[in-house]
Parts: sequence; structure tokens; C-alpha cells
Amino acid sequence: MKVQELTSSTGKTYLTIHYDEQHKWVYNDWTGYVSPENVKQGSLAVLEAIRQYNAACGLNDNRKLVGRWDESVGWIEQEWIPMAAEAGLRYYAHIVNEDAFAAASSADMLSRVQGRFEMRIFEDASEARAWLTACQQQ
Repeated sequence: MKVQELTSSTGKTYLTIHYDEQHKWVYNDWTGYVSPENVKQGSLAVLEAIRQYNAACGLNDNRKLVGRWDESVGWIEQEWIPMAAEAGLRYYAHIVNEDAFAAASSADMLSRVQGRFEMRIFEDASEARAWLTACQQQ
């Protein structure tokens, strides 16, 4: 079920948030280039969905994302990660695209989670879904 779609100042969709009722996780589909403000607004919208659906699992899909978003990693570490953990997020599967620059930002984020919740990086969406499903059975 689609929860929200966010668009940039140019009218292009950069994030679509879904709640997967069958698997009980929030799915975030990021697209195109994102500014630091887009990352912040989008991440706060994701946080709201986690709270609204009491979701312990998140599936963050960056396969259609272009470029780096490392300017936002500090904010994600200092603000978003603690809020997401407090909201009940326990498992976060992060699907990277093949763009080495975007993957570097993802690896940086992984290093900053610091045990607040479990995060894994995947190149394959089916592997990410399988991992989240296994986590739910623990």
C-alpha cells in the first residue's frame, strides 16, 4: 500500500514510501538525484511511516538513486538513526545501486548505525527481503 510520494522543487518524484502489509515492513523507493534537503524530508517521512505502522523492519531501495548522498550522512547519524531506533526500527535492509559513489554513501551510513539497530547492505532485492523475513522469525 502506497503511503506517500515526495517530489522535489522541480516536480520530480524522489521517494515513494509503501507499507507492505503482508511482510509488515516499510519500503522506501528512492529515485534520481537527491539534495540534502530531499534526504532529510524523505527520511523524516520514512520515520513517520515506521511510527504509524509500528514497523520493526525497513527496506530501503537505492537502486534508482543517482550520485552520492554523503552530505546527509552526518544528519542521518545524529538525528535520524536515534529517532528510528526509538520508534522501534530493529532491522534495516539497504539495497544499493551499482553506482560506486552511491554505494560509498551507504557504506558510510552502515558504519554509523553503531548497534542502534541491525543494518545490512545488499545488491540484490530478493536477498534483502529474505534477510528481513528471517529477522522477523527470530
